[in-house]
Amino acid sequence: MTIRTFRIMVRGVFDGLTDEQRAALQAEAAEHDVLHAAFTREGHLSYDLTARAAFTFRFLDEGEEEADILLATERAERAALAWLAERGYGHKNLRSQAEDLSQAPLGKRRKRQAAQPSR
Repeated sequence: MTIRTFRIMVRGVFDGLTDEQRAALQAEAAEHDVLHAAFTREGHLSYDLTARAAFTFRFLDEGEEEADILLATERAERAALAWLAERGYGHKNLRSQAEDLSQAPLGKRRKRQAAQPSR
């Protein structure tokens, strides 16, 4: 049985933040800088409030079948919503995008490696 790896992004926009909430997000901004973004099992949040109120959670999940990507996406959405609710952060325009890495096209380097005869 093959384990499939899924990358899920849950995106949205902060909405109706209070001054205190905005200050709290700004205080933690370095931890959530897009330059440090990574797909993790627990989910990594990135945002830049100085540019815009948008945010992205990046999740890494696994499944055995192609259809498991739907369950992984639901788990990611629930986790993102729980994080936002826990802190009382309003949001809007929540949407998700998931990718099954077993279906992802190979990059140039991986294509060259795959074309070389095994040693």
